Amino acid sequence: MTSPNTSGGPWSDLERPPLNARVLSQALLLPDGLWRSLDVVRSTGSTNSDLAARAAELPEGAVLVAEEQTSGRGRLDRTWSAPARSGLFLSVLLKPDVPPHRLGWLPLLTGVAAATGLVKAAGTDVSLKWPNDLLVTVDGEERKAGGILAERAGEDGVVVGLGVNVSLRADELPVPTAGSLLLAGAVSTDRDTLLRAVLRSLADWYGAWVRADGDPEASGVQAAYAAGCATLGRRVRADLPGERVLEGDAVALDGDGRLVVATEGGGTEAVGAGDIVHLRATG
Repeated sequence: MTSPNTSGGPWSDLERPPLNARVLSQALLLPDGLWRSLDVVRSTGSTNSDLAARAAELPEGAVLVAEEQTSGRGRLDRTWSAPARSGLFLSVLLKPDVPPHRLGWLPLLTGVAAATGLVKAAGTDVSLKWPNDLLVTVDGEERKAGGILAERAGEDGVVVGLGVNVSLRADELPVPTAGSLLLAGAVSTDRDTLLRAVLRSLADWYGAWVRADGDPEASGVQAAYAAGCATLGRRVRADLPGERVLEGDAVALDGDGRLVVATEGGGTEAVGAGDIVHLRATG
């Protein structure tokens, strides 16, 4: 294997070549397609922040990809960091003409699309942890390999950010619970291939959802998310706003994308926001 070179140039790690923006644009920017522009930058603080700042002047379908993010953000203001060119760090600008109450499905839809694309292109299983994590299996354990963050931008825009650990090695993991496609045994870690697959899958799922007026059932998004969700059927602990803790069995997703938890007293509660911890399988 080639040893990394620490000179800091664009080819400083020969195992991690830069993305080919020209070829990606030719493959993804089609006359009748969703994606209208694709920019690849060497480094930025946050692709979500950069794209949100330009949302008013950009059309739907703008894509911003960074080879490195220095201030990447996840849910609950958590940071996301990884070595340059070790993953996919991107944001897309969407302006869906759907009822506002259905916008909460966008991060879930993106999870379905990302998992579908990565399974096809990387050849490794990817599952979903509610509401916005991508999971892989490393040495028999579930590990987080990706995350999604959706934020309103301007009057009618939503910026959806996606980060995926692709080629992180064990000694590069930020925390022991993290994983990567490489560590999960992916047959391909070519980022150009993976990015094309993810964006094509996202365009397909998003198109179906918009055509269905944002209806998660009619578009198939709700069923697809449930089928790929590792949280359902598990004993979970939900750390909720206001320092409230709910423990029970995750049994379903409701029509608003909330996680339905069956509690000890025989009732159910729909969780719309909070941190979810997988405890064990039910049954």
